[in-house]
Amino acid sequence: MPSLFDPIQLGALAAPNRILMAPLTRARASREHVPTPVMAEYYAQRAGAGLILSEATGISREGLGWPHAPGLWTEEQVEGWKPVVEALHKAGGRIFAQLWHMGRIVHPSFLDGARPLSSSATTAPGQAHTYDGKQDYAEARPATKDDIARVLDDYSRATRNALRAGFDGVQLHAANGYLIDQFLRAGANHRDDDYGGSPENRGRLLREAVQRLIDEAGADRTAVRFSPNGNSQGVEDPDPAAVFVPAAQFLSDAGIAFLELREQTPDGTFGRTDQPRVSPAIRKVFKGPLVLNQDYDLARAQAELTSGNADAIAFGRPFIANADLVARLRTGAPLNAPDVQTFYSQGAEGYTDYPLLDESRAA
Repeated sequence: MPSLFDPIQLGALAAPNRILMAPLTRARASREHVPTPVMAEYYAQRAGAGLILSEATGISREGLGWPHAPGLWTEEQVEGWKPVVEALHKAGGRIFAQLWHMGRIVHPSFLDGARPLSSSATTAPGQAHTYDGKQDYAEARPATKDDIARVLDDYSRATRNALRAGFDGVQLHAANGYLIDQFLRAGANHRDDDYGGSPENRGRLLREAVQRLIDEAGADRTAVRFSPNGNSQGVEDPDPAAVFVPAAQFLSDAGIAFLELREQTPDGTFGRTDQPRVSPAIRKVFKGPLVLNQDYDLARAQAELTSGNADAIAFGRPFIANADLVARLRTGAPLNAPDVQTFYSQGAEGYTDYPLLDESRAA
């Protein structure tokens, strides 16, 4: 059986190990959503990951509602990403850009007061992060066919821009209660047209968006992320398997590089649910590499590979405080604890200043 430290082929990409860095929003870009120099150091520090999935990156102004998160829709943003990706590549790393449309999670303050876009006229629970602190979410407007056509064009443009910036591939963010997820799951999709109702119809936007990414990057440089079970920012479905197993079958037939699943559990630290995991059913139909994510430590991660449930594991928060996570896991070294207060702050503190393994031992 494979080890976490064995190489794996992820589509066109040869990864030296099966420890992926999951997407992690860190809010270090400019107010214009342009990557900054400190991001180059951050990603280069983590080049030991088999593959890095970039922090979620907006495909359009309409789709990005997180302060200081990066985008990929302007030339300035593309130019800002180039030295980041170059620094990572020089350090020996590999990176896919995760493409993000937040849908109803975008607060109107990012849209000059306009309502956000979603599958239906729904409102997310809780409050949005804005440049003026947390504010209540607003009711979304249902996407028209013209809106959907524009969003698909935005996915195409963002994919082209990602490749121009030097990324090794792209991942469609279809998880965590954002736009694609708002179409996929019945809790947020109340439409009665070709994009609503049956699981097949609710999966239409996903299939069309994936095809746009494949048309630009090739299937072997395209990945997708799902969060099939539980509640994500108010988005859930009473029968996840009916939605996500056919979706996984489509992705398998399309030949994408890999599929990543963030699955909640009854005792999870980032979302909890009693809905069973969907990965066993997905594993039966998805023939490409399957990557699992959510609260894994070394033992549980290796157990998933040994059992055949997964081909690789994506680690998220452990990479925040441990740029050399792969080396620490390989040697059994202790992990640094992350500083929650600096997760979304700007600057190097809590971002690039965590001690590396050699530094820790010297101290």
